[in-house]
Amino acid sequence: MTHDPTVQAPGDAATPLFDMFAPASYEAWRAAAEKTLKGVPFEKKLLTKTYEGLQLQPIYNAADVAELPQVASLPGQAPFLRGTQAEGYLAHPWMVAQELPYPTASAVNQAAHEDLPRGLSMLHVILDQASRHGFDPDQAPVPIVGQGGTSLASSADLLVLLEGIDLAKTPIRMAAGTAGLPLLALLLATYEGDPADLRGGLLMDPLAVLAAHGALQGPLAQNYDELAALTAWALEHAPHLQTIEVATHPYHNAGASVVQDLAFALATGVAYLRAMQERGLEVNRVAPRMQFAFSVGAPFFIEMARLRAARMLWARIVAAFGGDEQAQRMHIHARTSAWTKTRNDAYNNMLRATSEAFAAVMGGCTSLHVSPFDEPLGLPDEFSRRVARNVQIILQEECHFVRLIDPAGGAWAVEKLTDEIARLAWTLFQEVEGQGGMVAALAAGLPQTQITATRHERFSQIGQRREVIIGANMFVNLKEQQPTARTVDYAALQVERSTEVGHLRAARDPAALQSALAEVAGNAPQVWITGAVAAARLGATIGELAVTLRGPTSPTNCITPLPAHRASEQFEALRQNAEQYAARTGARPSVFLAGMGPLAQHKARADFATGFFEAGGFAVISGSGFTSPEEAAEAAQASGAPIVVICATDDRYPELVPPLTKLLKTANPETTVILAGYPSEQLEAHRAAGVDEFIHLRADCYAILAHLQQTKGVAS
Repeated sequence: MTHDPTVQAPGDAATPLFDMFAPASYEAWRAAAEKTLKGVPFEKKLLTKTYEGLQLQPIYNAADVAELPQVASLPGQAPFLRGTQAEGYLAHPWMVAQELPYPTASAVNQAAHEDLPRGLSMLHVILDQASRHGFDPDQAPVPIVGQGGTSLASSADLLVLLEGIDLAKTPIRMAAGTAGLPLLALLLATYEGDPADLRGGLLMDPLAVLAAHGALQGPLAQNYDELAALTAWALEHAPHLQTIEVATHPYHNAGASVVQDLAFALATGVAYLRAMQERGLEVNRVAPRMQFAFSVGAPFFIEMARLRAARMLWARIVAAFGGDEQAQRMHIHARTSAWTKTRNDAYNNMLRATSEAFAAVMGGCTSLHVSPFDEPLGLPDEFSRRVARNVQIILQEECHFVRLIDPAGGAWAVEKLTDEIARLAWTLFQEVEGQGGMVAALAAGLPQTQITATRHERFSQIGQRREVIIGANMFVNLKEQQPTARTVDYAALQVERSTEVGHLRAARDPAALQSALAEVAGNAPQVWITGAVAAARLGATIGELAVTLRGPTSPTNCITPLPAHRASEQFEALRQNAEQYAARTGARPSVFLAGMGPLAQHKARADFATGFFEAGGFAVISGSGFTSPEEAAEAAQASGAPIVVICATDDRYPELVPPLTKLLKTANPETTVILAGYPSEQLEAHRAAGVDEFIHLRADCYAILAHLQQTKGVAS
């Protein structure tokens, strides 16, 4: 096709792009929008309030960011709003850091060998609850061995886990909870290479353990001493290994808003900076050793803006501590949210995780875990791991996000949300600091109280279906084929692991081991690691090393823990009740829809009622086109359903409801009669006629379904 020079293309010098359209002002757009609302207030219909207290606008413009000086900053420059690297992902793509949460070292090693050649770029090991606390399998409370990750008790376990994996070429990420120093000793006892080649992170986060579990093993000061020793060792011997984690997962999974978990992350980071300074480590050496781990959920733009706000605020904090520009760079590991994932209709989790991964990448994470879709059901299999991993690879290789530098930068909505989140988080962070810092705030219950309030608000919105969870409270598929859950007999695993540790102990030289442990106990932190590595080579376990460092301890710093939840769990409990009822009786609890008159008069409400009751696992029996109350009552009785929903138009209800309700109640007084709709002027009359409940857009779906399950014997 040739170019005709006489024809001017849109956007050339003669015809500027879009010059044929008149400029539109915000005022003109709003006037047009209000006209379409037909009297409904603009603020009520088009403004959205979030759990953080944000007011989301339907449209943003240049005026919204005109007074924000940080918008003019460049990638790689303070305050790092637009990323910590000038070249973005061009030189250093984010690490594909998929968790391998299997309970045994051999299973992790097998999965790693399957996944590393197929796009996994970091070996990401999650320790089980026992190992994170510094317990040996035979000493741990039942049943935490293998729960949440891998049981690592000795250098022999590390040998199995790392067999065939070159840590000089493969970065490693291990979140060690409070057991970072013992875990380092086990690692160094097996690693034959130069520690300077180690990359990634062996990360301690005692305050996350405290928040999630409500107690520490050993005083917090001792945990800080170990963290300082671990960090000082890395500074000298492993300069590419980070040692301090600030994880927001306990707050996020308890239902926190993004403002809350960001503020508490900042306060935790400050607590660690202060603790390390008190132990002789200056901010310019400590801050680069820190990694912030955020759970990324929904909504998309808010989550993206939160990561950008986090970098900006952390740069301000480190600068206030006297840190230079290099120290002000925040390192962000992201994982897609556990809060948002559902057990029912679990394949939808693929879509949720994709959106969340997209937000994490747009927000500028440096490493990322994408949850397998079957995460709420148990351990992932090779298929679910591959799908989750490929989300990241597609974003890198097919969507070309590695070729973009801060793709969200300058977008009016994103920049405005970033600023608003930053301001709200800074205010809450200052409130925590005013209480004496994060430890004092946790002891006083400030984070717990605020997060609990937010979680209750979330559950209320979900219960009323104002917050929609596809497959859980809306658009439910009762015929779904659930993926096979991969579960573990943790009690049996604990016995097996305890036996293995027993065999290890029986094969050791007790005198040599006790002599090596004695070199650790009571000595200065500078010699802890040398002595611990020597003991680990002689067979010392993670629990023995922890006790040697801390002495025999009982739980300390006890607080009210933050319980983990998922957004869909209320409705999943209803579904589980219904399925157990079906297993006991041979059929699901049922509801009969009495659709009165022509289809056009009852279909909309019948469809609404179907979705309403299926969210609770009820089988809906549809009856349509009844011409009289007698006909509808006869069909309802024949169905055997203990709940009948009348569906018609408001203007027909006065003539239909009293006789139909009377017929139903006369035939069976235990029948529950429900009206679809909320005819406000008729409510008292319908209640007097025997209607038990009304379902409508503003009804609390969860509360009504839970009550019905209780009264009908569905919930055992």
